[in-house]
Amino acid sequence: MYAQLRETADELAGVLWREHTVYRERGGGVVIRGEHVRRWISLAPTGGKDRALLRAGRILDGGTTAPARTEVVVDLTAGTTELATVCRRLLAEVAAAAGPAPDPGPSRAGRPGKKEKPVRAARAARTGRRPRGGRHTGPGSWFVLLCVVAVLGAWLYSLFGRYPY
Repeated sequence: MYAQLRETADELAGVLWREHTVYRERGGGVVIRGEHVRRWISLAPTGGKDRALLRAGRILDGGTTAPARTEVVVDLTAGTTELATVCRRLLAEVAAAAGPAPDPGPSRAGRPGKKEKPVRAARAARTGRRPRGGRHTGPGSWFVLLCVVAVLGAWLYSLFGRYPY
C-alpha cells in the first residue's frame, strides 16, 4: 500500500506545487509539504483497498505542522486530476479557516525596534482598551501629585506662615 501511496503522492505533488517535499509518516502514510504556501497534504491508508484518507493543514512558524483542518476519504483509482481537484478544495478550506495573515507593522511610531510587552498586549486585547504609554503621566497621577503638593504647602504654611520674621 505504501508504494501506491508514494506514487500517487509524487504525482499529486507535481500537479499541485512546483516546490514540494514528499516524505513518509510514522503511520505508513505519505506527506506532501509545500513550504512556500505554508500548507501540507497527507495520504494515509484507511484499511480499504485503493482508498486513502486525505488530510490537509497548515505549516506554522518554525516549520511545525498544525493539526489537520479538513479530511476526506478518496479513491486512489481516480485520476490524478480528480485527486488534485479534491486537494485544492481541501487546501482552500484550510486557507479560509486560517484567515488572512496579520500584518506585522511597526509596534510604535518612532520606535521601530522596541516591542510592546506581551502581558500588556494581552491585557489590552482582553479589555479592548489601548495600552497606556510607557512613561507618560496620566491624569490620575497628576491629581495625586497635586494633592501631595497641597498637603506639603499647608504644612509649610502652618509652620512659617503665622509668624512673620
